[in-house]
Amino acid sequence: MKRMIFILATLLGVESIPVVMAQEVKSITPGVFVSHFKMERNGKYLTVEMGVDLTELEVESNRVVLLTPRLVNGTDSLDLSSVGIYGRKRYYHYVRNGMGSISGEDETIYRASEKPDDIDYNNSVVYEEWMDGAILKLHHSDWGCCHEIVAEHDDTLGRHDEAFFPELVFVSPEAEMMKSRSLSGSAFIDFPVDKTEIYPDYRRNTEELGKIEASIDSVRGDKDVTIVSVWLKGYASPESPYAHNRDLAIGRTRSLKEHIRKLYDFPDDIITTAHEPEDWEGLRRYVENSNLDHRTEILAMIDSDMDPDAKEAKIKRTYPEEYRFLLQHCYPALRHTDYRIDYNIRRYSDVEEIKCVLAERPQNLSLNEFYLVARMYEPGSPEFTDVFETAVRMFPGDEIANLNAANAAMRQDNHEAARRYLEKAGDSAEAVYAQGALAIREKDYKRAVAFLEKAREMGLGKAATTLKELKERKFME
Repeated sequence: MKRMIFILATLLGVESIPVVMAQEVKSITPGVFVSHFKMERNGKYLTVEMGVDLTELEVESNRVVLLTPRLVNGTDSLDLSSVGIYGRKRYYHYVRNGMGSISGEDETIYRASEKPDDIDYNNSVVYEEWMDGAILKLHHSDWGCCHEIVAEHDDTLGRHDEAFFPELVFVSPEAEMMKSRSLSGSAFIDFPVDKTEIYPDYRRNTEELGKIEASIDSVRGDKDVTIVSVWLKGYASPESPYAHNRDLAIGRTRSLKEHIRKLYDFPDDIITTAHEPEDWEGLRRYVENSNLDHRTEILAMIDSDMDPDAKEAKIKRTYPEEYRFLLQHCYPALRHTDYRIDYNIRRYSDVEEIKCVLAERPQNLSLNEFYLVARMYEPGSPEFTDVFETAVRMFPGDEIANLNAANAAMRQDNHEAARRYLEKAGDSAEAVYAQGALAIREKDYKRAVAFLEKAREMGLGKAATTLKELKERKFME
């Protein structure tokens, strides 16, 4: 089935890239100096910050000095909130006549006799496309009586240029028709020699039985979960005759089944069993990872076609020291029961309910449900990023989960995390495109072009659009 993909800018908001201007600017307007100036894009807002030094500014009693940051780009312009310093006569004139201020309600007003030496200016305006490439000026106007401007000065503070970053492509995972999950593990239940009856208090059995019970309890109490099966498989170690070990494995697994059935009152068909008379695979893994003398020779014997009893006897006879070591350190772990609890989780469609489940039981969500709730948050917000990071923790090996988590990490300039997620994101056109997007973010344009061209050849139209934008901005030269 064809996957659905969504472009960040069209469904998840517009990419915001901060652009920091000069850190130190000295204004040439009379008596006014500007320092630590910064202009940056934050989501849908353009923010201007600066320190304004008014120490040398002198304002006559019958005058007003109005300082107005002004964005200009061709015929488009926008005045930001002004700072007004009012001489004594002008101040009382405006108060008596109920005129408020010159520029409007957003103006910050100071009486000249009480003006601070320094002002921390901070103002945000809704970003519009024409602001890309706009110049910010500090407009200094002197006002006299009759509400007239008697002098004007302009000083250019800086220019806002949007950093280029392509639209991110998030992939919508397919909805699961049935959310089937499982929990699995191994329990090392101890039995007295040649016995098949379970003694819960024998040695470490309380703890080992508790592993299985904890797994069942973790899902059994969830109203949205239905347990469909509990699978048990018992193993014995290779010492003693094979037929005897088979009987032990069958009998001990049957005893564990009865123990669980009585605890939980499961129907007989819920619990299924299997057995392995001798765990030769477990023995092989142990020997292969060990530093035993004659390790290679013992592995060859384990891999041979000999009868299990003959195989075990030959190892014991040929390498008695190694056999005693295995008997003491390896064989006890070969007597174990593997278990798996299979269960189904109901599907969620209401986004508000999904939010609650995300906070309390994220393991109950499908990747598609994670995606549905992510679209409700502002791109780049902590909530937006947390949804995709939680999704990839629940599905660490899923390619789509890793791809979307990589895009969310890029959205927050976390390149290290993005690279880590992309390693598991597969080689789909969207994943290749994401590699190109990360390369652009890191200004490695040659590498970016290689990825984008590959994604375009794989049929992703957005890659062609981004390549065109790179060319227009002359990054490809």
